[in-house]
Amino acid sequence: MKPDLSVMIAGIRMKNPVMTASGTFGYGPEYADLVDLNQLGAIVVKGICLAPTKGNLTPRTAETASGLLNAIGLPGPGVDGFVREYLPFLRQYDVPVFVNIWGKTVEEYAEVAARFDAVSGIDGLEVNVSCPNIKEGSALFGTDIRMFERVVRAIRAATKLPVIPKLAPNVSDIAEFACCAEACGADAISLINSFPGMAVDIETRGFKLANKTGGLTGPAIKPIALRLVWLAAKAVKIPVIGMGGITTAEDALEFLMVGARAVAVGTASFTNPDTALNVVRGIEAFLAKEGLASVSDWVGALRE
Repeated sequence: MKPDLSVMIAGIRMKNPVMTASGTFGYGPEYADLVDLNQLGAIVVKGICLAPTKGNLTPRTAETASGLLNAIGLPGPGVDGFVREYLPFLRQYDVPVFVNIWGKTVEEYAEVAARFDAVSGIDGLEVNVSCPNIKEGSALFGTDIRMFERVVRAIRAATKLPVIPKLAPNVSDIAEFACCAEACGADAISLINSFPGMAVDIETRGFKLANKTGGLTGPAIKPIALRLVWLAAKAVKIPVIGMGGITTAEDALEFLMVGARAVAVGTASFTNPDTALNVVRGIEAFLAKEGLASVSDWVGALRE
């Protein structure tokens, strides 16, 4: 008998625990000719704000040892553009769709959430809080607990959709932010977002990114991500979605073992678009080998 890979995340049933990470899978069509989207646990689309945005100047990516720095700048079609251009395509598939949302103010976050609340074909909202609040001196929502609480509460009040804040890694106490999200009515949390970093060129004596700094992703951040997911999962009862450097089924199994109930594959999809489905197959094979009936039997299996 095959093990049961299905999981419940934020009240949404997923056929397996493997999602795509926002910002690495476009809006779905970009990978549709390469990956059977119906075999994914869920699709998390690239960040959407109220109006269309162009993103940062190029160069916007730089490879590092076992990782990737990016300063894409959240380009996107805005709410109306996404609903018009991409949602009809996604509605063809039997897979949950989570929309990553962002804003420059608390009010913008709430308005984006409210706009999506009235749209069919969207299963939940992942909230990118690694954005500067232009009304508060450009401090990041995700690293100031007071602003984090304000934005999560505002989104929760604006929508009936499941709300999943995506936690920033560069905070002093990840459990504090996880507990705050839970107390504010979040249905789940995801972590980690990219880690701030920088790359320079000794030949040009300049920065490798036009934005000077960017977010580090890929295998280099996995040990950091694993620890933070472990700490967050111990602190809350709501589901935790773990991500950060997952490239193999073994990586995903580690995140599940420390308490994540689902995982997201990100940067690895750039080098091998089939990574997420390889992870699904690998998890299934491991559970069968271990004689486990369900992936839930492996969640939190770490011996402490």
